[in-house]
Amino acid sequence: MSIIRKLALGAGIGALLSTVAFADGLQGKVIGFSQIGSESGWRAAETSVTKQQAEKAGIDLKFADAQQKQENQIKAIRGFIAQGVDAILVAPVVSTGWDEVLGEAKDANIPVVLLDRGIDAPEDLYLTSVASDQVKEGRVAGEWLVATVGDKDCKVVQLEGTVGSSPANNRKKGFEEAIAGHGNITIVRSQTGDFTRSKGKEVMEGFIKAENGGKDICAVYAHNDDMMVGAIQAMKDAGLKPGTDILTVSIDAVPDIFAAMAAGEANATVELTPDMAGPAFVALDGYLNGGKVPEKFIITESKLYTAADDPKGQYEARKGLGY
Repeated sequence: MSIIRKLALGAGIGALLSTVAFADGLQGKVIGFSQIGSESGWRAAETSVTKQQAEKAGIDLKFADAQQKQENQIKAIRGFIAQGVDAILVAPVVSTGWDEVLGEAKDANIPVVLLDRGIDAPEDLYLTSVASDQVKEGRVAGEWLVATVGDKDCKVVQLEGTVGSSPANNRKKGFEEAIAGHGNITIVRSQTGDFTRSKGKEVMEGFIKAENGGKDICAVYAHNDDMMVGAIQAMKDAGLKPGTDILTVSIDAVPDIFAAMAAGEANATVELTPDMAGPAFVALDGYLNGGKVPEKFIITESKLYTAADDPKGQYEARKGLGY
């Protein structure tokens, strides 16, 4: 495995689009992008920023929305191969089942770059992977909770992401690592909210009913902010004060979680930058135009934000990015 390179990417439009100037060699290149779907505000922002990056670099981006189905992604990738694109970007909906189709791309000499999610497949099937350290994201969230509750007994309910996805698996792992050894903090219920607001709200309603009307819940940990936004609504509907009666910590740093934070209804979020395409295009530029093989894993920053970090300002900086 190559040495991991960390990229500190800002959240404002200027910072998000800054890397594109270094990918000018992709002018006129045709690149396919198989996106998972639009299950969350962060996902929509990733799509928006990718399209902006492609336009600025003069790339002909072929976009395919998989609507959360792997079979649609595999079909799209095969379509890109048939079209003879110069490269393929894919944000994989699940981590397994990619060997065959990526092998076909390799046979066609089309480099594949993974965006924001990993896969269980031989590393020679893709050029590089641009993603956050998802285990670290969960660990940062857990460390915040440990520091916040101290020695207080704290029953946690967990809203997990899509079953089988790498973010769900890794964010769960990191959080559990962070609270290990702190016997006062226990996860009492854990269920998938499928990364959506509606499902997050629905699952949280069940948690509240099962835990004495929510009175026995100390904190909610959600694998993304959209599920947390749904959970916040469920808490309010139950007459609870999110952020006060029940602590919240989630991942993504989307505008709406900062709005909730500014209103005192959310406590913490861990940033996942939507600019995965910028580093991907830079890597592809070097590879397609100079034969430079990039590092296998390009890692973005995982930054914690709380109410002390100007949530109103963060909301304003992010609201135009397509979330």
